Amino acid sequence: ARRGLQGITAGLLGANSFDGGLVTAGLGLAIHFFVAFVVVSVFYLASRKIEFLTLHPVVSGVLYGIGVYIVMYWLVLPTAFPTFRHRLGNDLLAIAIHISLIGLPCALIVRRYSRQTQQSP
Repeated sequence: ARRGLQGITAGLLGANSFDGGLVTAGLGLAIHFFVAFVVVSVFYLASRKIEFLTLHPVVSGVLYGIGVYIVMYWLVLPTAFPTFRHRLGNDLLAIAIHISLIGLPCALIVRRYSRQTQQSP
């Protein structure tokens, strides 16, 4: 787990992050939670303007999960790690994870705790 968190930090500090022990692992954890906060905040703020996101949380959650995957795996990771390479098996698993653990929970929770935009009869 420590090396994985240090790997996140390596996007900022390079290979030196693996020599930083718990400090760079802690920084990696903080970066991970910051990114998660931003991802959820973007969906929430978009849902205030785009009613479809709360009216159809399953569809919007699946699409958002795929969108987050695209941003992370096609923009962020290749930029932070120039040697990053795609492999079909890894990408399919990453898409499934982003849909089931990011997109859907985000959309369903926002739907659950959002004020209803339409009044019941």
